[in-house]
Amino acid sequence: MSGRDEKRPQPVTSGSSGHSGASGAAESAESAAYWATGLVRIQPGEIALRGYPIEELIGRFSFVDVAWLMVRGELPTKAESRLLEAALTAAVDHGPQAPSIAAARMAATCGVGLNNAVATGVNLLGDVHGGAGQQCLEVLDDVLARAREGRPLSTAVEAVLAEHRYVPGFGHRFHPRDPRRDPLLELVEQARDDGVVAGDHLAAAEEIELHLAEKSTKPIPMNIDGATAVIYGELGFTPELARGLFVLSRSVGILAHAWEEQQAGTRIKGPVPRSVLADYTGPDLRHPPD
Repeated sequence: MSGRDEKRPQPVTSGSSGHSGASGAAESAESAAYWATGLVRIQPGEIALRGYPIEELIGRFSFVDVAWLMVRGELPTKAESRLLEAALTAAVDHGPQAPSIAAARMAATCGVGLNNAVATGVNLLGDVHGGAGQQCLEVLDDVLARAREGRPLSTAVEAVLAEHRYVPGFGHRFHPRDPRRDPLLELVEQARDDGVVAGDHLAAAEEIELHLAEKSTKPIPMNIDGATAVIYGELGFTPELARGLFVLSRSVGILAHAWEEQQAGTRIKGPVPRSVLADYTGPDLRHPPD
């Protein structure tokens, strides 16, 4: 026997100071259960998403299909995938004036990596900026829950609107009529007519739109958050997932803006041009007391 063989560690037995075989097996089982998941199975040479081998998904199903699979557990139909893709496409970007986009662009000029810049933008998507889709779907679900109690849809809408001073998903501070509304709702109408979706969330949203118009001197049409909330609701996504899917969509725009800004080579780009200084509203210049 060589010297190398003599130095090889010996296996631990039940009579040694190490863990017993039974104890080690229990610890191994506990460790395996600690991060147990129904999403992905990983074995040497194997990756399976929700039971589907990854090599059988690649090239046959789209990114949207796999996103649906991961959060819902099964692959969508072609019609469902088309509707989800439309919602994700519509919300990709809304220009550098959006706080999440602007923050990502500023971060990209500060010497951080592209992933850090993207994370900076994504982290700004909260209840006020980025949460309207989730909030709108919650309103639509509330309307439909009351309608299922036997109330007419218009009565259910009136009751819900009485509880909300601001209705998320309707009106837009920039667009008189959001250009994304009509094509999205036309797709929902077609999916309803084809029996792909029930059309209940669409009916609730359109009823809200009518009630808001009656109480205003000008129309208050659905915006992108309202139209995508309709789609997510029709497809059976929860309000929380509606926000998550919006974040997934907007991440594309954030990535593209951060990359564009990074390629420009500008360093330390602030929120306003360097020639512009913010107004000062504090006390006049003064000296500290003796």
